[in-house]
Amino acid sequence: MFYRDWTVQNARDLGLTGWVMNNADSTVSALLQGEPDTVATMLERMLSGPPAARVDHIDQQECPAEEHSEFHRR
Repeated sequence: MFYRDWTVQNARDLGLTGWVMNNADSTVSALLQGEPDTVATMLERMLSGPPAARVDHIDQQECPAEEHSEFHRR
């Protein structure tokens, strides 16, 4: 399973809303919306990622909320 699909599945399992997308430089961006503890759990999962993923670090910042009814790929 690729990182984006894995992220969508895990975010939905946790009840988060938002999105995930690949960037041109081979990095991944995501908007995670939900309870702070749940977002923290998702960030921990994302740092490990699926078995074939290589995650060196996660840069995070707060941003304005967006209207999303579920978590999806962009």
